[in-house]
Amino acid sequence: MQEVTTRTVSLSSTSTSDVLTEILRQGAQQMLATAIEAEAADWIEQHSHVLDGSGRRQVVRNGHLPERKITTGLGEIEVEQPRVHDRRSQGERKRFTSKILPPYLRKTKSIEELIPWLYLKGVSTSDFCEALGAILGPDATGLSASTVTRLKSCWEDEYHEWNKRSLEGKQYVYVWADGIHFNIRLEEDRQCILTDRNY
Repeated sequence: MQEVTTRTVSLSSTSTSDVLTEILRQGAQQMLATAIEAEAADWIEQHSHVLDGSGRRQVVRNGHLPERKITTGLGEIEVEQPRVHDRRSQGERKRFTSKILPPYLRKTKSIEELIPWLYLKGVSTSDFCEALGAILGPDATGLSASTVTRLKSCWEDEYHEWNKRSLEGKQYVYVWADGIHFNIRLEEDRQCILTDRNY
């Protein structure tokens, strides 16, 4: 006879999409914590041969760094990074830095790419908080109008640097097409007729 086991999972009375988002966020948070813990453990294991005169390890775990929030496509995720203590003298000491979670990371690459996309779509800096709140949830922080203005300034500097780059020794193949939109509606959209072509 087969034994049937049931387990009840209690969920809040929010909408289905909110529950799903919360489950995904918790799963992502757990996976991130596990990956960072494994990274720190691997670093400590790589330095397990570093001992003092009494045979004690010099590279050891030392609790966690203060918790911080990372803005992701699922909303904000709280993360704790393991702290690694190197007891060797100042000249020999090596600092553990997570490659998964760099020290000053506050938002994922997908969010960094989302901000210029919204800007190019015509969202004004004063409307960014509302737009991002609708996408990432009401608790999304660190993306104020002043932050967007600062990012815009960086993009402009990068564009001017790119625009002044040397093209010496480079060859580019391009196709330039020009067309005219007619008001005659043969289909749902107006037709664009190709008028010239240059290579």
